Amino acid sequence: MNDNHPAIKTENLTRKFRDLVAVDHLNLEVKRGETFGLVGPDGAGKTTTIRMLCAIMDPTEGSATVAGFDTVKQAEDIKKRIGYMAQRFNLYGDLSVIENLNFFADIFEVRGQERKDRITRLLEFARLTEFRGRRAAHLSGGMQKKLALACTLIHQPEILFLDEPTTGVDPISRREFWDILSELHLQGITIFVSTPYMDEAERCSRVGLMHEGQLIVCDQPDKIKGLVSGELIELRPTNLRQAKEVIAGLEGLLEVQTYGDLLHLFVDDASKRIPELASLLTAQGIAVEGLRQTRPRMEEAFISLIRAQAAEE
Repeated sequence: MNDNHPAIKTENLTRKFRDLVAVDHLNLEVKRGETFGLVGPDGAGKTTTIRMLCAIMDPTEGSATVAGFDTVKQAEDIKKRIGYMAQRFNLYGDLSVIENLNFFADIFEVRGQERKDRITRLLEFARLTEFRGRRAAHLSGGMQKKLALACTLIHQPEILFLDEPTTGVDPISRREFWDILSELHLQGITIFVSTPYMDEAERCSRVGLMHEGQLIVCDQPDKIKGLVSGELIELRPTNLRQAKEVIAGLEGLLEVQTYGDLLHLFVDDASKRIPELASLLTAQGIAVEGLRQTRPRMEEAFISLIRAQAAEE
């Protein structure tokens, strides 16, 4: 990779499908060695962005460079230097773990002793050594994801693109997968990962929050959480709907978000508003099972920032 270039750079990158603008004038720069998370709900434009950056799909407008190469004019140079794990990575179910790795080594022309060494190392790395003879179709969902990652790494890419790699696997497998990504990060590989999970976003060096094709904000996770105005109170009332109506009259209330049986209230001053809130609910005969000040997570920040943008529009 050319040392003077960022790993990834986009300038007004746009992709339209007839009347739908899937990615809308995206301006983004990812540094080499960074773990960058692209976060947002389904339909936000994450997959389309990754497909353009992997030189699989051309932009309608704008441009992008990956490893210093233009995604349209120098697509083949990019494909040699990246690993791409699609949402539905095509492992061959009737092939064993080792046969899948050999198949992808063939595709990327990794041969001889180097192939043997890399496969041994990747099996250890993905904790799949003892399952080398097992058919891919008979692996758990979490193991299939780790095998897909190992196949993606067989040619030692400089930049790794992962499109929602942990969707549909259990929480323990998700955590193991991210432990492996942390090790890759320490090796200096640039990782560009899309995820709908906010807890995964918090593990990235920087995060871009994407909504309806647009980048709402792009920064370090702590800085994004710091963009939310006010202090956060978590309330667990016995009657959620009634509590919501009563809370509307609370002085200093900036915003309310609902999470299952919890209400998250952004207020001007939590220490002042908590006792007021307690007496307000008690006066209306609403019992409180939990009431405390807490720190905003990425999820609250994301919802708050999207609402603020919608209000501006």
